[in-house]
Amino acid sequence: MITTKEALQRFEETAIYYIHELDQFNLDQLKQKPSDNEWSIGQMVQHLISSALYMQLRNLDQCLVPNEELKVPQALKSEVGATVFGQGSFPPIRIQVPPSAQYTPEQPENKEQLIQGLHTVIQRMKEIEPILVQASKENTMPHPSFGGLCAEEWFLLVEMHYRHHLLQLDRLKQGLV
Repeated sequence: MITTKEALQRFEETAIYYIHELDQFNLDQLKQKPSDNEWSIGQMVQHLISSALYMQLRNLDQCLVPNEELKVPQALKSEVGATVFGQGSFPPIRIQVPPSAQYTPEQPENKEQLIQGLHTVIQRMKEIEPILVQASKENTMPHPSFGGLCAEEWFLLVEMHYRHHLLQLDRLKQGLV
């Protein structure tokens, strides 16, 4: 498993890559969807930002608060979770969730919203990384697919998630007109 410092560096490189990629497109291109059931590049970036800030890092923060109710034994990590963390990445497959009001990201209002959001996640990751050394691996929060994850694993998950969506970005870029 890579260290949190290595994960932070790799995350920053990936997030900066997304920012540079955004420079290539106008707002109409960022909102262009290949089909009704797929996301635009803008929606994909919105998904990365909101899942990091409002799910992954929020759960990480909960793991930093000592609380008996949060403890989920490490054995409760799912088989899928053990595989993903063992490999240090998601499988290179397309994961498609049916469109829904709760899960489908909004289209961006402008490009700056996306760039600022990515910078916000970078800043939060930089603030959190030094704290992780003192985080207990006993405090976990459940992930819907991976089971109980400790603060360090939630941190690593942000990086893996951003890296995983590079495949989607490449696919979406090829479909732009």
